[in-house]
Amino acid sequence: MATGGQGHWFEQIADDLRTSYLRYSFTKGTDNEVAFLVDALGLRPGDRVLDVGCGPGRHSHALARAGMVVHGVDIAEAFVDLARRDAPPGATFERLDARRLPFEAEFDAVISLCQGAFGLAGGAGAVGPDPDAVVLDGMARALRPGGRMALSAFSAYFQVRHLEGTDEFDAEAGVNHERAELRTPEGTTTERDLWTTCFTPRELRLLADRAGLAVEAVWSVTPGDYGRRRPEVDRPEFLLLARRP
Repeated sequence: MATGGQGHWFEQIADDLRTSYLRYSFTKGTDNEVAFLVDALGLRPGDRVLDVGCGPGRHSHALARAGMVVHGVDIAEAFVDLARRDAPPGATFERLDARRLPFEAEFDAVISLCQGAFGLAGGAGAVGPDPDAVVLDGMARALRPGGRMALSAFSAYFQVRHLEGTDEFDAEAGVNHERAELRTPEGTTTERDLWTTCFTPRELRLLADRAGLAVEAVWSVTPGDYGRRRPEVDRPEFLLLARRP
């Protein structure tokens, strides 16, 4: 994730999880997700891709192995260190705040997946009325004219429909607060707070339009099962595809 300033809440979670992050089931569908995005974004070997909120680098590594030149950024130093380990040729990583992306018209494609950055800027310590819009603005600026973007966002419909006992959903902000139990690589457990901003397809289209992007599609997806499905209420994420004119 790459959203906060110093001491952002997600950094502690990354410090706790480290390699345990890759044991979660939602991380097991990398090959499906990357194959789908290569096709949907029209990526070719040699294309430059920015992975915003890259985490331990699983998507960046897969894209680099497919021939792309990928730069991954994340606020969590623990995850950046993991991403650099055994990184294939063509994949580089940097610790950066996604609200302060310094890139201007440098990439053929920009991605942010599995609430890697977009969707985690709200909640505790959030600055400004819509920090996720700031993240999206930076992603849009990083694209070359004609470049394309793909980001996943948690579905507000799904969250409200499947609200669990440990969840507190702020209907005004669209932010779900969860007290989650995490397991470290050493096998110990700890409880941490997580805040995830949830969206509707209409909100995603409006945010993309505000950022100067032309929306191509909004699809309903499940981690590890990406496809061209119309928005629905029983899949946990939406996938937004847009282009910088």
